[in-house]
Amino acid sequence: MTRLVLVRHGQTAWNLEGRAQGHTDVGLDDTGRAQAVALAPSIAEMAPSALWSSDLTRAVQTAEQVAAVTGLELRLDARLREFDAGDRAGLTLAEFAEQFPDAYDSWRDGHITGHVPGAETTAEVVARMVPALREIWSATAAGETTVVVAHGACLKVSLLAFLGWPETLLGTLRGLDNCGWAVLEDDPAGRGVRLASYNETVHPSVHGPDFASDAPVG
Repeated sequence: MTRLVLVRHGQTAWNLEGRAQGHTDVGLDDTGRAQAVALAPSIAEMAPSALWSSDLTRAVQTAEQVAAVTGLELRLDARLREFDAGDRAGLTLAEFAEQFPDAYDSWRDGHITGHVPGAETTAEVVARMVPALREIWSATAAGETTVVVAHGACLKVSLLAFLGWPETLLGTLRGLDNCGWAVLEDDPAGRGVRLASYNETVHPSVHGPDFASDAPVG
């Protein structure tokens, strides 16, 4: 079975505090490092042949644990970055609500960024993420597995687009937990790529506020 394993990075202090990260380069906290260490053997059991990551530190630090266990060369691609959170970067949910009440209301109504000034749109993220995923998938030989380490919100929107699901289903898909992963595989009947599993983890679920997995906090 040819597989693509999409992994969200481990926890950061900003995840725990509910601060939007976006392109802000925040590293893993102690919990996130422990999550990445716990993740690596489970990923290694899938016998991956290639390992890719966003170039942001929190993703790289997570992927490095997988590389250490698998012996794979880690390849970085800036197209796998999280949403640029614009003017929301660094803000807690309460600060977001206070400083950008209209954008906050839009976010509460289901828009992934709330149209906060300076934030990337879903279309912009899909336009860079999906081609990267398609290139990685195309480079994965039949019967092999490739691992991609990235971020919560960009993986959520890109997964739908990669599978050809309508954007209207976005609200029905929960964001990945820190160090949670999804598995895509080729359909033996030749009907393209299918979702085989979603939000698998090897650690107790560790969250900040409930919105943490679904907002562009990375």
